[in-house]
Amino acid sequence: MNIVKLKDKRQLEEFKEKWQQRGVIPVEILKIVLQILADVKEKKDKAIIDYTLRFDAIDLRQVGMEIPKEEIEKAYAESKEIVPVLEEAARRIATFHAKGLPRNWFTTDGYGNVLGQKITAVDKVGVYCPGGKAAYPSTVLMNVIAARVAGVKEVIMCVPTPRGEICPAVLAAAKIAGADRVFRIGGAQAIAAMAYGTETVPKVDFICGPGNIYVAAAKKLVFGEVGIDMIAGPSEIAIVADGTVSPAWCAADLLSQAEHDEMASSILITPSEDYAQMVLKEIEIQLNTLSRGSIAKVALEKQGVVFIVSDLKTAVEVVNTIAPEHLELLVADPFALLDRINHAGAIFLGQFASEPIGDYIAGPNHTLPTGGTARFSSVLSAETFLKRSSVLYISPMGVKVLGEKAVKLAYTEGLTAHAASVERRLKVDKS
Repeated sequence: MNIVKLKDKRQLEEFKEKWQQRGVIPVEILKIVLQILADVKEKKDKAIIDYTLRFDAIDLRQVGMEIPKEEIEKAYAESKEIVPVLEEAARRIATFHAKGLPRNWFTTDGYGNVLGQKITAVDKVGVYCPGGKAAYPSTVLMNVIAARVAGVKEVIMCVPTPRGEICPAVLAAAKIAGADRVFRIGGAQAIAAMAYGTETVPKVDFICGPGNIYVAAAKKLVFGEVGIDMIAGPSEIAIVADGTVSPAWCAADLLSQAEHDEMASSILITPSEDYAQMVLKEIEIQLNTLSRGSIAKVALEKQGVVFIVSDLKTAVEVVNTIAPEHLELLVADPFALLDRINHAGAIFLGQFASEPIGDYIAGPNHTLPTGGTARFSSVLSAETFLKRSSVLYISPMGVKVLGEKAVKLAYTEGLTAHAASVERRLKVDKS
């Protein structure tokens, strides 16, 4: 990991610029994905079959594009050890997301006008679940359950099955979470199928779920045709540590994100250089014990950074500047820092709140903004799948009081038809 002794804001701004570039999708990839989208839009199932054979080495004409219910039930039955854990996680996720649901509201002003907001869920959601270097049943739970809690009527899911392989726990999670249909399609072609619809895959209104850079590019390009949750980049964690928490624990948490893939980013922010060195020694020890240690090592060498800061106030400034996906506050009094954190996807407080607990079973969602986008976007939630409609009823008194003002504004903007629409009602009121 690269050690940076932070002395001025210039260093931090330079890092921020590089940090945010991690999420930029190269033009070359956008061009490739544009062609895939165009092919799927035009050729539908045929394009899906061709791309799946090419990229995943599986012939959908033989195995079928949709995974049958019987196969999902079989996977559920074969996943006896993990099913109870998945079911408990599902309960906790559903409970957490239900707490955050917004409600319809209405109010009546002094003129008898009724104003308010009506909340409705989108009708159809498509969930993408990665299936490349690792299988993620937890991602299925996080995305499908959030949509279900919101009241989405139909949830379909796409998951790649390279060479026909799929983790049974992913299918078990789909059953537990309540996915209506599951398709063995991955990559940009899966996003295209859900965005445009094919003879087999239904067109959806909203697409969510993480994926590789081609999936991210596809989501970016179909936005507008459908809604999307976010354009997720490589996973990242930032840890603020004051030296009061075991260096071994801190090292383990940094590694928990580094093992995702070679582009993952792990950042330690601490006022103690001695503590930083102890954490780095622990990382070296623990790397040799990990099944994905070689991946984590590359990630730490390329994107790992240790910021040595003057104090915790400066540490908070670093956090708010980079706006990390995951933030752990491994400090003596984490609640004292919480109010000062403005930009972070998910915040983990104290020594026992390790990021993987949040990823899997605590309840909050693990689909989070990356690459500094936590400055303006939020964690996936049930609210992600909801739409707000303004509601207004204007009373006879209301049109009399507000109408003339509306007419003045309309003429100010040169919109005479707007003015006439209101004036006709005023004439009725005066007659």
